[in-house]
Amino acid sequence: MAYYQAAPPPAAADPNRTLTIVGFVLAFLCSLAGLIISIIAYNKSKAVGYKNNLALAGIIIAAVLMVLSVILNATGALAGMYGTGTN
Repeated sequence: MAYYQAAPPPAAADPNRTLTIVGFVLAFLCSLAGLIISIIAYNKSKAVGYKNNLALAGIIIAAVLMVLSVILNATGALAGMYGTGTN
């Protein structure tokens, strides 16, 4: 009589996949909205025990783009782009 180990259960799919993708895309288009949605998706996934790397990437990208935009606006680097620079 042979004894076999049961196959491991399949990896659980992320229940918040749509929210994660929306947050990731919005991280590039609208950083604040992308940051908020990515944080929500990350926390929901963490609550069910799923490690959501795409939501984490959305959080990081949105935060970096927000900081970069604040720095560029504060230094006036984008002023010439909008025609508000001095001649």
